[in-house]
Amino acid sequence: MTVGIVSPGHMGAGLGFSLMRGGEHVVATVAGRSPRTARLARDLELLPDLDAVVSASDVLLVVTPPAEAVAAAAEIAAAAQRTGARPLVVDMNAVAPATVTAVQAELAGLDLVDGSISGGPPSVVDGTRLYFSGPRAAEVTDLSWTGVVPIALGDEVGTASALKMCTASVYKGTAALLAHAMLAAEHHGVLDAFLDDVGRNIPNKPVDVARAATKAHRYVGEMHEIAATQADAGLSPALFAAIAAIWRDIAGGPLAQGDPESVDRAMPATEIVAGLLPKG
Repeated sequence: MTVGIVSPGHMGAGLGFSLMRGGEHVVATVAGRSPRTARLARDLELLPDLDAVVSASDVLLVVTPPAEAVAAAAEIAAAAQRTGARPLVVDMNAVAPATVTAVQAELAGLDLVDGSISGGPPSVVDGTRLYFSGPRAAEVTDLSWTGVVPIALGDEVGTASALKMCTASVYKGTAALLAHAMLAAEHHGVLDAFLDDVGRNIPNKPVDVARAATKAHRYVGEMHEIAATQADAGLSPALFAAIAAIWRDIAGGPLAQGDPESVDRAMPATEIVAGLLPKG
Protein backbone atom coordinates (compact mmCIF):
# COMPACT_ATOMS: atom_id res chain seq x y z
CA MET A 1 0.00 0.00 0.00
CA THR A 2 1.36 3.43 -0.96
CA VAL A 3 0.00 6.39 0.99
CA GLY A 4 0.45 9.91 -0.33
CA ILE A 5 0.44 13.00 1.90
CA VAL A 6 -0.98 16.35 0.74
CA SER A 7 0.55 18.42 2.27
CA PRO A 8 3.39 17.28 4.58
CA GLY A 9 3.44 20.09 7.15
CA HIS A 10 3.63 19.51 10.91
CA MET A 11 0.54 17.30 11.04
CA GLY A 12 0.78 15.82 7.55
CA ALA A 13 4.40 14.78 8.01
CA GLY A 14 3.49 13.41 11.45
CA LEU A 15 0.79 11.19 9.94
CA GLY A 16 3.26 10.03 7.33
CA PHE A 17 5.75 9.21 10.08
CA SER A 18 3.07 7.21 11.91
CA LEU A 19 2.42 5.10 8.83
CA MET A 20 6.09 4.65 7.99
CA ARG A 21 6.73 3.26 11.47
CA GLY A 22 3.97 0.73 10.76
CA GLY A 23 5.57 -0.35 7.50
CA GLU A 24 3.49 1.56 4.93
CA HIS A 25 5.17 3.15 1.91
CA VAL A 26 4.63 6.93 2.22
CA VAL A 27 5.23 9.56 -0.46
CA ALA A 28 4.78 13.32 -0.63
CA THR A 29 6.03 16.39 -2.43
CA VAL A 30 7.43 19.65 -1.08
CA ALA A 31 7.32 21.41 -4.45
CA GLY A 32 6.48 25.06 -3.79
CA ARG A 33 6.52 24.58 -0.03
CA SER A 34 8.58 26.36 2.63
CA PRO A 35 11.99 25.23 3.93
CA ARG A 36 10.25 24.30 7.20
CA THR A 37 7.92 21.91 5.36
CA ALA A 38 10.89 20.40 3.55
CA ARG A 39 12.58 19.85 6.92
CA LEU A 40 9.47 18.28 8.48
CA ALA A 41 8.97 15.95 5.51
CA ARG A 42 12.60 14.98 5.04
CA ASP A 43 12.07 11.37 6.20
CA LEU A 44 9.28 10.72 3.68
CA GLU A 45 9.91 9.65 0.11
CA LEU A 46 9.70 12.95 -1.74
CA LEU A 47 8.45 13.05 -5.32
CA PRO A 48 8.79 15.92 -7.82
CA ASP A 49 5.20 17.19 -7.84
CA LEU A 50 1.54 16.54 -7.02
CA ASP A 51 0.97 14.55 -10.21
CA ALA A 52 3.67 12.11 -9.15
CA VAL A 53 2.19 11.75 -5.66
CA VAL A 54 -1.36 11.18 -6.97
CA SER A 55 -0.13 8.70 -9.57
CA ALA A 56 1.86 6.68 -7.01
CA SER A 57 -0.76 6.59 -4.24
CA ASP A 58 -3.41 4.02 -3.39
CA VAL A 59 -4.61 6.27 -0.55
CA LEU A 60 -4.16 10.03 -0.42
CA LEU A 61 -4.31 11.83 2.94
CA VAL A 62 -5.08 15.53 2.55
CA VAL A 63 -4.05 17.80 5.44
CA THR A 64 -4.25 21.48 4.46
CA PRO A 65 -5.43 24.66 6.19
CA PRO A 66 -9.24 24.62 6.31
CA ALA A 67 -9.61 27.50 3.88
CA GLU A 68 -7.66 25.54 1.25
CA ALA A 69 -9.60 22.28 1.42
CA VAL A 70 -11.82 22.79 -1.63
CA ALA A 71 -8.98 24.15 -3.78
CA ALA A 72 -6.81 21.19 -2.79
CA ALA A 73 -9.57 18.81 -3.88
CA ALA A 74 -9.76 20.52 -7.27
CA GLU A 75 -5.99 20.21 -7.71
CA ILE A 76 -6.09 16.52 -6.81
CA ALA A 77 -8.93 15.89 -9.26
CA ALA A 78 -6.96 17.64 -12.01
CA ALA A 79 -3.85 15.60 -11.22
CA ALA A 80 -5.89 12.38 -11.27
CA GLN A 81 -7.32 13.30 -14.66
CA ARG A 82 -3.87 14.05 -16.06
CA THR A 83 -2.34 10.81 -14.76
CA GLY A 84 -5.30 8.44 -14.97
CA ALA A 85 -4.89 7.55 -11.28
CA ARG A 86 -7.81 6.92 -8.93
CA PRO A 87 -6.55 7.03 -5.35
CA LEU A 88 -8.88 6.85 -2.38
CA VAL A 89 -8.91 10.43 -1.10
CA VAL A 90 -9.09 11.00 2.67
CA ASP A 91 -9.93 14.60 3.54
CA MET A 92 -8.41 15.19 7.01
CA ASN A 93 -9.07 18.93 7.08
CA ALA A 94 -10.83 20.77 9.90
CA VAL A 95 -13.93 21.76 7.94
CA ALA A 96 -17.71 21.77 8.24
CA PRO A 97 -19.76 18.88 6.84
CA ALA A 98 -21.07 21.26 4.16
CA THR A 99 -17.49 21.93 3.06
CA VAL A 100 -16.87 18.17 2.84
CA THR A 101 -19.78 18.04 0.41
CA ALA A 102 -18.07 20.74 -1.67
CA VAL A 103 -14.80 18.78 -1.52
CA GLN A 104 -16.59 15.66 -2.74
CA ALA A 105 -18.07 17.59 -5.67
CA GLU A 106 -14.62 18.88 -6.67
CA LEU A 107 -13.15 15.37 -6.63
CA ALA A 108 -15.24 14.55 -9.70
CA GLY A 109 -15.99 10.92 -8.89
CA LEU A 110 -12.90 9.96 -6.88
CA ASP A 111 -13.91 8.02 -3.78
CA LEU A 112 -13.76 10.04 -0.57
CA VAL A 113 -13.34 9.16 3.10
CA ASP A 114 -14.11 11.94 5.55
CA GLY A 115 -11.46 12.23 8.25
CA SER A 116 -10.65 14.36 11.26
CA ILE A 117 -7.84 14.64 13.80
CA SER A 118 -8.06 15.17 17.55
CA GLY A 119 -4.62 15.71 19.07
CA GLY A 120 -1.12 16.63 18.04
CA PRO A 121 1.14 15.23 15.31
CA PRO A 122 2.00 11.59 16.08
CA SER A 123 5.67 12.41 15.51
CA VAL A 124 5.42 14.51 18.69
CA VAL A 125 2.74 12.87 20.88
CA ASP A 126 1.12 9.45 21.17
CA GLY A 127 -2.60 8.77 21.43
CA THR A 128 -3.91 11.25 18.83
CA ARG A 129 -7.33 10.13 17.66
CA LEU A 130 -8.12 9.85 13.95
CA TYR A 131 -11.80 9.63 13.03
CA PHE A 132 -13.01 8.35 9.66
CA SER A 133 -16.43 8.04 8.04
CA GLY A 134 -17.72 6.98 4.66
CA PRO A 135 -18.35 3.73 2.79
CA ARG A 136 -14.61 2.96 2.52
CA ALA A 137 -13.57 4.18 5.98
CA ALA A 138 -12.47 0.70 7.07
CA GLU A 139 -9.74 0.72 4.43
CA VAL A 140 -8.21 3.72 6.15
CA THR A 141 -8.60 2.56 9.74
CA ASP A 142 -6.95 -0.73 8.68
CA LEU A 143 -3.74 0.99 7.56
CA SER A 144 -0.68 0.23 9.70
CA TRP A 145 -1.02 3.24 12.01
CA THR A 146 1.33 3.67 14.97
CA GLY A 147 1.04 6.12 17.86
CA VAL A 148 -2.56 7.02 16.97
CA VAL A 149 -6.03 5.61 17.61
CA PRO A 150 -8.01 5.21 14.35
CA ILE A 151 -11.77 5.16 14.88
CA ALA A 152 -14.52 4.49 12.31
CA LEU A 153 -17.70 6.56 12.71
CA GLY A 154 -19.96 4.96 10.15
CA ASP A 155 -20.71 5.09 6.44
CA GLU A 156 -21.78 8.72 6.05
CA VAL A 157 -19.31 11.22 4.64
CA GLY A 158 -19.41 14.31 6.87
CA THR A 159 -19.74 12.57 10.23
CA ALA A 160 -16.04 12.72 11.07
CA SER A 161 -15.92 16.41 10.21
CA ALA A 162 -19.02 17.14 12.28
CA LEU A 163 -17.30 15.62 15.31
CA LYS A 164 -14.15 17.68 14.64
CA MET A 165 -16.16 20.88 14.52
CA CYS A 166 -17.71 20.08 17.89
CA THR A 167 -14.47 19.12 19.63
CA ALA A 168 -12.48 21.98 18.09
CA SER A 169 -15.11 24.45 19.24
CA VAL A 170 -14.18 23.49 22.82
CA TYR A 171 -10.41 23.14 22.47
CA LYS A 172 -9.66 26.12 20.26
CA GLY A 173 -12.53 28.24 21.55
CA THR A 174 -11.17 27.78 25.08
CA ALA A 175 -7.66 28.71 23.93
CA ALA A 176 -9.02 31.93 22.41
CA LEU A 177 -10.91 32.76 25.61
CA LEU A 178 -7.76 32.18 27.66
CA ALA A 179 -5.71 34.38 25.35
CA HIS A 180 -8.25 37.20 25.68
CA ALA A 181 -8.41 36.73 29.45
CA MET A 182 -4.61 36.87 29.73
CA LEU A 183 -4.51 40.07 27.70
CA ALA A 184 -7.18 41.66 29.88
CA ALA A 185 -5.50 40.46 33.08
CA GLU A 186 -2.16 41.92 32.02
CA HIS A 187 -3.80 45.24 31.21
CA HIS A 188 -5.41 45.39 34.66
CA GLY A 189 -2.31 44.22 36.50
CA VAL A 190 -3.68 40.89 37.71
CA LEU A 191 -1.98 38.42 35.32
CA ASP A 192 -0.14 36.47 38.04
CA ALA A 193 -3.24 36.21 40.23
CA PHE A 194 -5.33 35.17 37.21
CA LEU A 195 -2.90 32.39 36.25
CA ASP A 196 -2.65 31.22 39.85
CA ASP A 197 -6.43 30.91 40.09
CA VAL A 198 -7.00 29.38 36.65
CA GLY A 199 -4.02 27.07 37.08
CA ARG A 200 -5.77 25.19 39.86
CA ASN A 201 -8.06 23.64 37.25
CA ILE A 202 -6.31 23.99 33.88
CA PRO A 203 -2.52 23.86 34.39
CA ASN A 204 0.05 24.60 31.68
CA LYS A 205 -2.37 26.83 29.80
CA PRO A 206 -0.05 29.81 29.20
CA VAL A 207 2.31 27.74 27.07
CA ASP A 208 -0.67 26.06 25.37
CA VAL A 209 -1.90 29.54 24.39
CA ALA A 210 1.57 30.35 23.02
CA ARG A 211 1.61 27.19 20.90
CA ALA A 212 -1.92 27.90 19.65
CA ALA A 213 -0.86 31.42 18.68
CA THR A 214 1.66 29.99 16.19
CA LYS A 215 -1.29 28.37 14.37
CA ALA A 216 -3.66 31.34 14.62
CA HIS A 217 -3.73 31.90 10.86
CA ARG A 218 -5.09 28.37 10.36
CA TYR A 219 -7.62 28.79 13.16
CA VAL A 220 -9.33 31.78 11.54
CA GLY A 221 -10.78 29.64 8.76
CA GLU A 222 -11.50 26.79 11.16
CA MET A 223 -13.59 29.04 13.40
CA HIS A 224 -15.67 30.09 10.39
CA GLU A 225 -16.16 26.39 9.56
CA ILE A 226 -17.36 25.82 13.15
CA ALA A 227 -19.72 28.79 12.84
CA ALA A 228 -21.18 27.28 9.65
CA THR A 229 -21.57 23.88 11.35
CA GLN A 230 -23.41 25.44 14.26
CA ALA A 231 -25.61 27.48 11.92
CA ASP A 232 -26.60 24.25 10.15
CA ALA A 233 -27.72 22.98 13.57
CA GLY A 234 -29.98 26.03 13.99
CA LEU A 235 -27.56 27.79 16.34
CA SER A 236 -26.20 31.31 16.08
CA PRO A 237 -22.92 31.56 14.12
CA ALA A 238 -22.08 34.79 15.96
CA LEU A 239 -20.04 33.18 18.75
CA PHE A 240 -17.47 31.57 16.50
CA ALA A 241 -17.44 34.45 14.04
CA ALA A 242 -16.27 36.52 17.04
CA ILE A 243 -13.70 33.88 18.05
CA ALA A 244 -12.43 33.90 14.45
CA ALA A 245 -11.80 37.63 14.93
CA ILE A 246 -9.74 36.88 18.06
CA TRP A 247 -7.52 34.46 16.14
CA ARG A 248 -7.27 36.93 13.24
CA ASP A 249 -5.87 39.54 15.64
CA ILE A 250 -3.46 37.04 17.18
CA ALA A 251 -2.33 35.97 13.68
CA GLY A 252 -0.79 39.43 13.30
CA GLY A 253 1.26 39.17 16.50
CA PRO A 254 4.92 38.15 16.97
CA LEU A 255 4.15 34.65 18.29
CA ALA A 256 2.17 33.84 15.15
CA GLN A 257 5.31 34.35 13.07
CA GLY A 258 6.89 31.27 14.69
CA ASP A 259 5.93 27.62 14.64
CA PRO A 260 4.73 25.21 17.36
CA GLU A 261 8.03 23.39 17.74
CA SER A 262 9.86 26.69 18.36
CA VAL A 263 7.83 27.65 21.46
CA ASP A 264 9.89 27.68 24.66
CA ARG A 265 7.83 25.86 27.28
CA ALA A 266 9.52 27.99 29.95
CA MET A 267 8.46 31.27 28.31
CA PRO A 268 7.19 33.68 30.99
CA ALA A 269 3.49 34.51 30.84
CA THR A 270 4.26 38.22 30.41
CA GLU A 271 6.31 37.39 27.32
CA ILE A 272 3.47 35.26 25.93
CA VAL A 273 1.01 38.12 26.42
CA ALA A 274 3.40 40.55 24.75
CA GLY A 275 3.59 38.26 21.72
CA LEU A 276 -0.13 37.73 21.21
CA LEU A 277 -1.04 40.96 19.43
CA PRO A 278 0.75 43.25 16.95
CA LYS A 279 2.85 45.90 18.64
CA GLY A 280 1.72 49.52 18.51
